[in-house]
Amino acid sequence: MQFVTWFPYYQDIRKKMGYSTEEDQKAAYILSNLIKRKFLDSKILDKKIRGKQVLAIGAGPNLDLYTSFIKKNRSFVKIVADGAVKFLIENNIKPDIVVTDLDGDLRFLVKAEKLGAIMVIHAHSDNVDLIRKYISKFRKIIGTTQVMPVEHVYNFGGFTDGDRCVFLAEEFGAKDIVLVGMLFDDSIGQYSKAIIDNVEVKREKLQIAKRLLQVLAKNTKSNLFDTSKKPIIGFKYFKITS
Repeated sequence: MQFVTWFPYYQDIRKKMGYSTEEDQKAAYILSNLIKRKFLDSKILDKKIRGKQVLAIGAGPNLDLYTSFIKKNRSFVKIVADGAVKFLIENNIKPDIVVTDLDGDLRFLVKAEKLGAIMVIHAHSDNVDLIRKYISKFRKIIGTTQVMPVEHVYNFGGFTDGDRCVFLAEEFGAKDIVLVGMLFDDSIGQYSKAIIDNVEVKREKLQIAKRLLQVLAKNTKSNLFDTSKKPIIGFKYFKITS
């Protein structure tokens, strides 16, 4: 999604959630500065994703229902939201790309990179301390932001780790994108953020993510599928077979 298209959606989110554009932008510059010697070019994502089938894996409460399905479809590129990384690694499944703002289990994020995953690390005003503290734990990084892109830090669209996985896959021309473990109702999965300070805020973020994916569905060349029995509007139901 082009920045000029994305930014009005961000401004609506900012107003609703009380965020600061200036502070988000400051976070992007901080991340840019910290990854000067370890940034990856986005071309690596293009090579990994374009024309491929993708599983966008979230940390929803139904994630454990898909263990066999994910294992059987190893040819799919697995783009994984922060919290779901722990689940995959515990089930001997290697993530291909990890989308994170570093509020998940750091041990598993570091292990994912050691297993070969491309780390896409997001900066916003609320996670600057985490970025400063943990960025040294990673060898190579693609940086992202939800405001104006800066050097080595991109904006592919999206708001939460989960919907950013989908926006990223679409941005780099995935043929098919299949949502796995992504429920945007009131349920919060065990693999989601370990400590949730405000459950209502978390639920509001999930609803925003859902609305953004509905918007994306109207403006994409990728084939979009959802394994949930109540697919997101614009996504086709993808039935899991044994």
